[in-house]
Amino acid sequence: MSRIAIVTDSTSDIPVDLVKKNSITSVPLSVIFRDATYLDDGKEITIEDFYKKLKTAEDLPTTTQPTPKDFVETYTSLLKDHDSIISIHISKKMSGTINSAELAKQQMPDADINIFDSELVHMPLGFMVLEAAKLAGEGKSRDEILEALKEFKQKIKVLFVPSTLEYLKKGGRIGKAKGLIASLLEIKPILTINAGEVSQFKTTRRWNQAKIELVNSMEPMISEPKNLTVSIGDSDAKEDAEEMAARIKERFGPKEIIRVNIGAVVGTHLGPGGIGITFYEE
Repeated sequence: MSRIAIVTDSTSDIPVDLVKKNSITSVPLSVIFRDATYLDDGKEITIEDFYKKLKTAEDLPTTTQPTPKDFVETYTSLLKDHDSIISIHISKKMSGTINSAELAKQQMPDADINIFDSELVHMPLGFMVLEAAKLAGEGKSRDEILEALKEFKQKIKVLFVPSTLEYLKKGGRIGKAKGLIASLLEIKPILTINAGEVSQFKTTRRWNQAKIELVNSMEPMISEPKNLTVSIGDSDAKEDAEEMAARIKERFGPKEIIRVNIGAVVGTHLGPGGIGITFYEE
């Protein structure tokens, strides 16, 4: 067992089998509908039921970060069997999760807890967490892992396309893509994450065009396809995501393609019908 525990939050959207395989601890955020609150853990509400509820909800649900108490309990439990913790989370500009983790750390001054703002979300965050877990499993030191994460983050590319901007707009997560709001006429924008915020990458007019441009946009960012790892996530758009996976496999022949669900918290802001592609080269 590694003496360094790796912690993240549920917005990383790492598939459950990979969380277990890599001994990662995920602290869930919550989704709040008018009539109920659910942990974003895939247990209190399944991903299928969440999107059904989202599509029929009169009001857009809200999301909330874990409390400092949640982190104190998680950290305390892990430190029984580990010497230190590296806690890697959703961008501070998107969520108060980092703030809760920092407050928990302040309550545990004698513990070796290292909070890392990924400035990312979804599988860009997830890939960082998986890399940290791999390095911890290899016996790398805390400082070696933290330094490697800074370098690894530069490799990660992310492109995503919402079916509609309605959810990003209502949820206040539009970030640097605010300019799109003035021209919502059937726009299918390709978005990215820049400096911890959602920003515009390219604008298309139709859904099929957006899917084509997603793949086309990847090409200049890739130098060695054989070293490429790709994640394709969807928010209740499995057929479109499978189509994207087939196109990417045919076009680039990557080393690995991982299919993931866009979880409840990220899905609340992206909305149903969206696709996210994350990729990096070894």
